[in-house]
Amino acid sequence: MFSILRSSRRAAGLPAAMFAFVILLANPSAQAQIAAPPAASRSCPALLQHTFPRLQDEKPQALCQYAGKVLLVVNTASFCGFTPQYKGLEALYARYRDQGLVVLGFPSNDFSQETGNNQQIAEFCESTFGVKFPMFAKSSVTGAQASAFYRQLAASTGQKPGWNFHKYLIGRDGRVAGSYSSSVAPQDRALLKDVEKALSAK
Repeated sequence: MFSILRSSRRAAGLPAAMFAFVILLANPSAQAQIAAPPAASRSCPALLQHTFPRLQDEKPQALCQYAGKVLLVVNTASFCGFTPQYKGLEALYARYRDQGLVVLGFPSNDFSQETGNNQQIAEFCESTFGVKFPMFAKSSVTGAQASAFYRQLAASTGQKPGWNFHKYLIGRDGRVAGSYSSSVAPQDRALLKDVEKALSAK
């Protein structure tokens, strides 16, 4: 087969690259294979197509790994009046994780209350509150330096984090299902109701 193709190319006087292109145009199945995006891209919602360094070791983590989960996205800080919410967030994660909830923590110094480096933040969260839910390296969540992920969250809801521990709820379909101010505690009844509603959706 390949020897016939090579002979045909030589007979036509076409360079190898151009001949391959001609073959591609004549082969619809090959076109489909090249045009089709990878399965992972097709199954990952646009909102989750971002990568952040993990807090503990700064290894890149794709948010696409959480596709199909219900996500509670929280911008955190170690020296804030709302910092004890870490305990409630961890309890919420432990309570609903088997049903598909993942809490995602994004430490930020945008409000001047997260001055430590990533290692210090990780040690503080684990030793003080026993945090086990996924957390990412310190980044910006508001203003001109906000990450693309947080800019999308703000655009979807019309609400930017006004302080630490603002919360966004993302449904299994990758769409924002709710936005909650810092004063809404993890055990708030309305928040729990929204989380359970999102978890029940298939």
